Amino acid sequence: MHTIGLVLHPQRDSAEAVDAILGWAAGNGAQVLGVGDEIKRLNCAATAVSARELGRRSDLLVSLGGDGTMLRAMRLADGHPAPVLGVNLGKLGFLAEVDVPQLPAALSAIDRKDFTVEPRLAIDAVIGSAAVTAFNDVAVVRVPGQGSAVVAVRVGGQSFVSYAADAVIAATPAGSTAYSFSAGGPIISPSVEALLITPASPHSAYNRGVVLSVTDSVTLQLLPTSGRVAVEVDGRVSCYADAGQGIDLRARPDGARVVRLGQTTFYQRARRKLRITDSAEIPTPLLETDLAE
Repeated sequence: MHTIGLVLHPQRDSAEAVDAILGWAAGNGAQVLGVGDEIKRLNCAATAVSARELGRRSDLLVSLGGDGTMLRAMRLADGHPAPVLGVNLGKLGFLAEVDVPQLPAALSAIDRKDFTVEPRLAIDAVIGSAAVTAFNDVAVVRVPGQGSAVVAVRVGGQSFVSYAADAVIAATPAGSTAYSFSAGGPIISPSVEALLITPASPHSAYNRGVVLSVTDSVTLQLLPTSGRVAVEVDGRVSCYADAGQGIDLRARPDGARVVRLGQTTFYQRARRKLRITDSAEIPTPLLETDLAE
């Protein structure tokens, strides 16, 4: 591993983590890169490059922050071979793999190729002339005071199901634990290749989500009775759309790769982060027996 790229949270203190990476790099003959505007505030020894260069030139991208920073790192890695290592800074990140004290050991493990990668599905969305990529979700969300989001889900050019809702969310399996989960959608392992459509607070007779194949061409079509909607990409407003417009979606496997060091499984992370609890109807000794088996 010759080059490490840093992706920093815009506000959290990442000095300790950056120092750990720089120290490891100095002892192992590696170069450290960072986006100029981000590393300037730390006054560190990393080499300043553009965001585009960071993904292209790095052998490994290290995300220092929360899940939002990790998603941005994945977008920077999109189209490049560099995997992404997530590092927790303060809060428990669902996508992160290690804490700051574990960083030197993690970098050594990656350097000797003692790790696995978890491929992540991307969603490429086209709205008019604009194209965007999401690794968690693309959502059409009602604008307050503008009426419901009335959306037809078209699959392969044919209308499949329609919703009148506060939002309609198209999520990747990794994104199934984000906005879709809060809207009542299921948890899907990131090893599954599928596209999940979940309505939030639907006012329709049909109020269930659907799971679609990654080979399907999908369009979220805003019907004539729809109010104006915000199009959110990984939780950030990308643009606005009006009745009659459509958002074309394409699922793309292996958009990015996330480093896993074998410390926890997806199901352990999901149970901890989402605070999943067992039914009070099931006695604890019975659960412990089942888990032991």
